[in-house]
Amino acid sequence: MNTISYKTISTKPADVKKEWLLVDAENETVGRLASKVAYLIRGKHKPSFTPHVDCGDNIVIINADKVRFTGNKTEDKVYTRYTGYPGGQRFTTPQELFAKHPERVLELAIGRMLPKTRLGDRLRRNVFIYAGPDHKQEAQNPKKIDLSTIKERA
Repeated sequence: MNTISYKTISTKPADVKKEWLLVDAENETVGRLASKVAYLIRGKHKPSFTPHVDCGDNIVIINADKVRFTGNKTEDKVYTRYTGYPGGQRFTTPQELFAKHPERVLELAIGRMLPKTRLGDRLRRNVFIYAGPDHKQEAQNPKKIDLSTIKERA
């Protein structure tokens, strides 16, 4: 058997071909939307996926203010953050977060599904979330994608 033909090909950052994708978040469930977007940002849908390289696509999400939670999560779910000072633990609900920064709900959901490393920090910069139907990435000509066609694999 010729073992030379079985070499694993590892994608290098210079070889990555990134696309711009547009996702409409209207009437989407937050968790399901976030997991599919994280899958696309990571690049796991590409045959050239390499775990240690940013080989995913750039995603533009519009209508982030129209996403929904199932059940009573808008009142019951709690986001916790810490200011760094004694007694500085702060709590907020999705309902309060929607009122001030509706795009931050998706930002948190997607970011928490990505690796907590330097690569994850780099991947978080590939998402552009807008509360309304307008966005600033028209020059990149993002391709509208239907999330129901995406089948996630591990």
